[in-house]
Amino acid sequence: MKFNLDNLVAEYKELENKLGDPNIFKDQKKIREVATRKKAIEWAVNLYKEYKNANESLIENKEMLSSEKDTEMKDMLKEEIKEIEDQIPEMEERLKLELLPKDPNDEKNIMVELRAGTGWDEAALFAWELSRAYIIFAEGEGYKIEIVEQNISEAWGVKEMVFEIKWEWAYSRFKYESGVHRVQRIPETENKWRVHTSAITVAIMPEVDELDVVLNMDEIEMKFTRSWGPGWQHANKADSAVHLKHLPTGIIVLCSDGRSQHKNRDKAFAIMRSKLYTLAEEQRAKELWEARQSQVWSWDRSEKIRTYNFPQDRVTDHRIWQNFSWIPHIMLWKLAPIIDACAVADQQAKLESAWKGQV
Repeated sequence: MKFNLDNLVAEYKELENKLGDPNIFKDQKKIREVATRKKAIEWAVNLYKEYKNANESLIENKEMLSSEKDTEMKDMLKEEIKEIEDQIPEMEERLKLELLPKDPNDEKNIMVELRAGTGWDEAALFAWELSRAYIIFAEGEGYKIEIVEQNISEAWGVKEMVFEIKWEWAYSRFKYESGVHRVQRIPETENKWRVHTSAITVAIMPEVDELDVVLNMDEIEMKFTRSWGPGWQHANKADSAVHLKHLPTGIIVLCSDGRSQHKNRDKAFAIMRSKLYTLAEEQRAKELWEARQSQVWSWDRSEKIRTYNFPQDRVTDHRIWQNFSWIPHIMLWKLAPIIDACAVADQQAKLESAWKGQV
């Protein structure tokens, strides 16, 4: 571990030198890459410095204790030694986590896309409820929310919804939510009190710009139509809705939430870049997972990751096989225990792989 940390300190100094070179300002992409990497390892470098200082202080205090005659001073040195000895193992564990491979997307803003799947109106209603849960949770954590697109069903659920979450580390906080979310409950329209199973898909996409994904406009099919309000009412007079189709992949983006064609166009291209970037990242991650044969994460967005069982007041995350209760509070603002449990499980899996020499 010490060898890796020393290398990290050397890399940090090299990155500082690069940022101090005036020639780097000729390449904006290079500036961002270097600055992003420097910021990513800065916490580990500073923590390593604290760790080395703690060990040096421990040696000094022990040497002083062996030669100290004053009883009161010896007691003070013993207390300091005990405090440092308690801190060092904690620092070592934190350093192990800092040495794990970092997701380059962790610090990015995100696009959250929810789509109703199996279950029709019930799925659309649950998509609306889960989107509200995400928004309430994100706002409580200090993130900024902006609705990009929403397709309201006749039953006032959400057939499809895209919103943006802006703030540092948004992707790291929400990335474990991608996948199929299944809900089991008795719909209000059910007169025989039977439990129905519905499902929605959630995609967490890092927000990227022109430097991350360069779109070939020859591969983009674009058209403009009139926007419609909820329930397909109140059509705008201008063609403000923007439809994009990426011909090589078939990815389609519709943005009609705003009245401005220009703003809808910018948002549509932002979503398209995020979708293409995520598609490439998922393929890369899937190949990496197959190589490591992880037991926790499969990186398949079509996989069922969580079940919300309302009659039994139980939410089950199938990746970590952990249950959570009190669904009404979970759907309002108590998402943190689930998100944190997934993050801890992911870190533990990576630590185990690192210990086996597979990282």
